[in-house]
Amino acid sequence: MRPFNHINAKSLEEAASVLGKGKSALNAGGTDLIGRLKDNILPDYPATVVNIKSVPGLDYIKEEDGMLKIGAVTRLSDIAESPVVKEKYTALAQAAARAASPNIRNMGTLGGNIAQLNRCWYFRKPENRFNCLRKGGHTCFAATGENCYHSIFGGMETDTRPCTQECPAATDIPAYMAKLRDGNWDEAARILMQVNPMPAITGRVCAHFCQTGCNRSFEDESVSIRAVERTLGDYILANSDKFYAPPKVETGKAVAVIGSGPAGLSAAYYLRKAGHKVTVYDSMEEAGGMLMYAIPAYRLPKDIVRKFTKALEKMGIRFVLKTKVGEDVKPEELEKQYDSICFSTGTWKRPIIGIAGEELTVFGLDFLVEVNKWMEGKIGSEVFVAGGGNVAMDVAITAKRLGAKKVTLACLEPRDRMPASKDEVARAEEEGITIMTSWGLSRVIEENGVVKGMELKRCVSPWDETGAFNPQYDECELTVVEAENILMAIGQQVDLSFLSEKYQMQLTRRGLIDVAADTQMTSREGVFASGDAITGPSTVIGAIAKGHKAANGMNRYLGVEEQENGAAHAGFLTFDAEGFERNEALKLREIPLAERSLDREDSATPAAEEAVNEAKRCRNCSCFTVHPSDIAPALIALAAKIVTTKRTLPVEEFFAVKAPGSTVLDADEIITEIQVPAPPPAAKSVFMKFALRKAIDFPIVNCAVMVGGGSPRICLNAVAPVPYRAVKAEKAIAGKEINEETAAAAGEAAVADAMPLADATYKVQIAKVLVKRALLATLN
Repeated sequence: MRPFNHINAKSLEEAASVLGKGKSALNAGGTDLIGRLKDNILPDYPATVVNIKSVPGLDYIKEEDGMLKIGAVTRLSDIAESPVVKEKYTALAQAAARAASPNIRNMGTLGGNIAQLNRCWYFRKPENRFNCLRKGGHTCFAATGENCYHSIFGGMETDTRPCTQECPAATDIPAYMAKLRDGNWDEAARILMQVNPMPAITGRVCAHFCQTGCNRSFEDESVSIRAVERTLGDYILANSDKFYAPPKVETGKAVAVIGSGPAGLSAAYYLRKAGHKVTVYDSMEEAGGMLMYAIPAYRLPKDIVRKFTKALEKMGIRFVLKTKVGEDVKPEELEKQYDSICFSTGTWKRPIIGIAGEELTVFGLDFLVEVNKWMEGKIGSEVFVAGGGNVAMDVAITAKRLGAKKVTLACLEPRDRMPASKDEVARAEEEGITIMTSWGLSRVIEENGVVKGMELKRCVSPWDETGAFNPQYDECELTVVEAENILMAIGQQVDLSFLSEKYQMQLTRRGLIDVAADTQMTSREGVFASGDAITGPSTVIGAIAKGHKAANGMNRYLGVEEQENGAAHAGFLTFDAEGFERNEALKLREIPLAERSLDREDSATPAAEEAVNEAKRCRNCSCFTVHPSDIAPALIALAAKIVTTKRTLPVEEFFAVKAPGSTVLDADEIITEIQVPAPPPAAKSVFMKFALRKAIDFPIVNCAVMVGGGSPRICLNAVAPVPYRAVKAEKAIAGKEINEETAAAAGEAAVADAMPLADATYKVQIAKVLVKRALLATLN
């Protein structure tokens, strides 16, 4: 073991104080702790071990106030031999007598037994060789590895899953995938729209960073989240009256959003959902911003954007178009008119790169907005595109489809660091576009004002040693790309033209609007900002997330509670057994290359059945460890309560998957007492355990029951990440006499919801038999 400080606490207050400082561990008996420290199973090793067996008054067994009270550091051997426990709380005495070996029972304590860490050979592998979900890693290795001793009732969430972590909006992808598997499309839509009001759009154009985080990508192919989201998004749009309904309660507050791109529309949706009157201002003829004018129709059909903005109008959101804030209406006037406003202006402004001949080039966004007009007379020409993001790919592909003879694209980034999505890079190359990575702009080659090409210089790295964007060049390595037209799709800047001497707000060093990190309020009271205006060029989902956050900040400012966010994960997470098999992801049906155009979508939305089948590939990544305590199921069967230094709670609420622990205890919270209500006179309780050996071994399955004198209580353990209350089994025997038939029925009911991992199916039969035998044992 590594060295650590050891403190014999004189009081619970002293112990809690040390524990609250972090980097410490509690010692109540040591039987589990010593093994953990010896094997160094966790990422963090404690600097201090606090012993509470030295605290007086925590070791007792007594009956008072109509209940059994046992001190937290009472030894298991004392509980097993206690006459009162053996006589009236039989299951608890039996459980204590079956825990481990005599030596361990003489050391182990009641509190330590129920608070011990879960069992899993990956989780407990010496020297922390497996950084699993329970330790903050990305996956549960038992899900596809050796899992014969693991959960048979599904997994439990320990922390945010990798796919959700990668999403800027923190979309709870596994939650809505699970609802789709269950056939509950409406609930899936509700979960998704809690963070993303436009999935029909993101299902087509989102970079879907989530798919890079998907654990399946390490084995075969990541779940095609984008395809599933697209189908669900189209379902939402097709049922817009249901999903974009006006709020039931109006707040009486009026707010304005300037800019109708993804950030502005996101903010508008969540503000309207909160009950405010929302007005959106935009300088263009149609709402949608970049969604409408910058993303080509072959990727995002304009009728999809129009359907979405129409749905927002039906919610009660008002659009004021062809109105430029700062010219047609002054921002200071809007401040007086509305209770709060949000600036969500996009990156429409052309940057100055600073190369010779730059005035002869065309801004990529201008090209996309006026694409057909710009290409007049340029069919058959050679085009050069500068940039490596999705906008650059859109510009290059659009030019090619409009008849450019040859399109060459160059970017600063190396191939594996290009900001464009892999799908868009692949699409560009499929259409014959030449991509040159790690090249920067040197100068425009021209003769008498006529463009002849672009000189490039080798980019050694786009970033400096600190990771900041600061391109480093080799000025000696040059090359020339011949081109008659040059389109610049780099460095788009935020349009802050609404600012003036009379109307100012604090900006960042990058020239963006400076906002408070938690609320996104600007330096002006009640004025907020979101999207590219505060981040610079971003992704659609990134803008949506910032719009949502600004709406939450505005709601707080206006005294309105924030909208719920995320799905509640009570209980066990389900999965489809087929999801653990190696197979290919759903592929979108693409139209042939020769048939592609600018006004027709390149791919078709998957059918509902296809989307559900793909959702089945989602493993709902979770922890499949098992709780090993023998005492826990007995306490649950006896309806005990846990008393801590902070609270008293039912024993069933005590257990949780709180990585890396197994309980709801705070870091500085200590168990002080277990209280067991006196059972009714006619009640009988029994504990049974199946292990490979009678002594020493942890349970494969254990079971505790209490019947007679009231509602039956049945609990299994070592079958799930937390003790499993077999409610269906209890209902199966409620009000019935215990006999062979009813006990067998209870056993079947106890495992009705079992969904074992591949190697753990045998545990289902053991659990079924143990429930039956434990119930029949109460007859003796």
